[in-house]
Amino acid sequence: MQIDVITIFPAYFEPLKLSLIGKALEKQIVEIAIHDLRDQAPGVHKSVDDTPYGGGAGMVMSPEPWGAAIDQVIDSRDAQIHDLVVLTPAGQKLNQSMAQEMAGLSHLIFACGRYEGIDHRVTDYYQAQPHVRVRELSIGDYVLNGGEVATLVTLEAIIRLLPGVLGNPDSLVEESHSIPAPGDEESHMLEYPNYTKPAVWRGLSVPEVLLSGNHALIKGWRSKIARERTQKILGQTGE
Repeated sequence: MQIDVITIFPAYFEPLKLSLIGKALEKQIVEIAIHDLRDQAPGVHKSVDDTPYGGGAGMVMSPEPWGAAIDQVIDSRDAQIHDLVVLTPAGQKLNQSMAQEMAGLSHLIFACGRYEGIDHRVTDYYQAQPHVRVRELSIGDYVLNGGEVATLVTLEAIIRLLPGVLGNPDSLVEESHSIPAPGDEESHMLEYPNYTKPAVWRGLSVPEVLLSGNHALIKGWRSKIARERTQKILGQTGE
């Protein structure tokens, strides 16, 4: 998988060199290139924003540097289809199914907006291009200062799903938002709680069923607790 990230703060993405994503980069499971939007900005001050038409508070990111930056990335890649992800609070909310879908793509471009966002003509223009698919994406019902943090969250959700990234691929099977509810493959439950040694810690004991060695009982208990947790937190029964 090839990933390009366009931002005015390249240093935000230094954490990608750490932990499992860092190892995935070393193994060349994924390739990530970080591009400074200001490299495409004209003038001495490398300005990438201007006042909004129609008035209002804040600044809007100008289309010219964004168009130049995205075109440069597209022209340098071999992928037939380029998936452009624009991070915005007004976008579709990221979920596990979307992360799984994007993990199967060949080339992702992340556009990290700032201020009041990117001039919407950038989205309109690339939506009309036959070799580009545009996805406006949000990570939640709140507002951040920019798209960099949202991109980091999205990248981790995607890259951990790539083959070879996790040491034990079975870890992906029974985790929150990946467990299908009984009889409803479209509904997903939260993961059951997990425990490790010691069996008693500060007066709190591991549930006895987990110490029983009876795998059928353990599976049933985990399913029951997962449904109860899903109902309590998400307001659904999973049934």
